[in-house]
Amino acid sequence: MNPVEALSEIAYLLERSLASGYKTKAFRAAGAILAAVPSDEWGSRVADGSLKKTKGIGDSTYQVIVQALDGRVPEYLADLRARAGGPLTTGGTGIRSRLKGDLHSHSDWSDGTTSIESMADTARWLGHEYLVLTDHSPHLKVANGLTSDRLQKQLEVVATLNKGYDGFRLLSGIEVDILDDGSLDQTPSMLDRLDIVVASVHSKLRMELAPMTERMLAAIASPRTTVLGHCTGRLVEGSRGTRPQSSFDAEAVFAACAENGVAVEINSRPERQDPPDDLIATALEAGCLFAIDSDAHAPGQLGFLDYGAARAEANGVPIDRIVTSWPAERLLEWART
Repeated sequence: MNPVEALSEIAYLLERSLASGYKTKAFRAAGAILAAVPSDEWGSRVADGSLKKTKGIGDSTYQVIVQALDGRVPEYLADLRARAGGPLTTGGTGIRSRLKGDLHSHSDWSDGTTSIESMADTARWLGHEYLVLTDHSPHLKVANGLTSDRLQKQLEVVATLNKGYDGFRLLSGIEVDILDDGSLDQTPSMLDRLDIVVASVHSKLRMELAPMTERMLAAIASPRTTVLGHCTGRLVEGSRGTRPQSSFDAEAVFAACAENGVAVEINSRPERQDPPDDLIATALEAGCLFAIDSDAHAPGQLGFLDYGAARAEANGVPIDRIVTSWPAERLLEWART
């Protein structure tokens, strides 16, 4: 077994299981160190002991490398596959099997943990037809949001990476803050260059119902908004604790989404589960489209789509109203209208 691939798969399985970031980082770092060494030298560096002494190669990662070079599935990986290699949840397999991509992901350009290339490579490995890169906008300083200049540079990276892909597309995008007045936190000229714009509220989540509704309606009415991200902002579990959902007129907001062709995101992160089931029902009745998204901040979290698919299926969301089940060309045609 290729030891770099073994280390990468271990990191992926740890990330999708929400394991310690420190542990995940150790396996990804070891994989990067080994990948920088010519593969025909791996065996000799094990034999002479130099690999074991290499900074960034610990006892666990070294054992994975040795066992993989021996032609075995490393014990660490075999154990993880047994414990965490299957679907993350029961249900949703019918919808999950028909998802072609993901409209919400983050890289280390903002608050993600790995490179753009690593996120894209994992999406390809999972069989995605496309992945949208949606790093944060500048207002969200705590997440290292992208200024216009940095977003311009990122677009150049995306274009370069796409030249090397066959059968996969890395689409350009942003998770843009919905500001207090409903405006979008990026210049119109930059937003016009993007394939997908996920608009989300990240600040003043306890705003009163009426002004929050107006704020969201203004963002939805923007011709540049493609997806309404994690609409209630709630947190139901996880290391950040819990947070109640925002108050807004759901019927008015979802009617506006339907009227403007803005998809309502079913955010697949286990700590969000956003929107809650009753609001999915309201959005369904309003005639909304939906985007099942991972909101991944690490490659393994792209697997969170299992959770979103299960919730969509449980709530009776028709497959043709899920834009992430559409092929890339149909998706992009819809996004441009």
